[in-house]
Order: sequence, then structure tokens, then C-alpha cells
Amino acid sequence: MTSSDDSGYVHDPSAFDDDGTRAESADDNWDDGPVHPEQVDREFDWRGWVVVGMIVVAFIIAPIAITLWPPGVGYRFALLILPLVPALFLALTAVWATTRP
Repeated sequence: MTSSDDSGYVHDPSAFDDDGTRAESADDNWDDGPVHPEQVDREFDWRGWVVVGMIVVAFIIAPIAITLWPPGVGYRFALLILPLVPALFLALTAVWATTRP
């Protein structure tokens, strides 16, 4: 079945060298490759301290709040919501802190 629509893959024999490898064109060099981590300008700045603060909240403050929560006031709330909210904020903060423009 032939179609005049070339939106899919079309094999072009002239795009390959004699040994079967793809010949480089100007369009193939759009990516310079990965950057070595030592060459990236990333420091432990205020974003890192925000993540550290959320770790303290999630691993120290929330368990203390669960322990001190009065047993008669929502046992399910103390065991489900109190650990879940800091964990959610920790995850969101970690994603926010590691994705940079």
C-alpha cells in the first residue's frame, strides 16, 4: 500500500555511508551531548536549604506531631494525614529544587 503522506519514516539510502552507518548532516548536530557534572554551575544555595527544611519537617516534626496528637481527636487523621502532607510537600519541594531553567 503506497501513500503520498511522508509524515512517517521513509528510508533514504543516500543518508547512509558505504559501510551502513548513517551519514552526519547539519540536522544531526542539534545536541552537543551531555555536560559533565563538574562543568555545570550548581551550588547548594537557598533551594537546597528549603529541601533540608522540608526533610526536618517530614522526618522530625511530623513524627513528633503524630506522637503528641491526642488519641480522642481523629486517630485516622493522625496516622494518615499528618505523615502524608509533609511527605507530599517534601516530594514537591525536591522536584522544584532540582529542576532549574
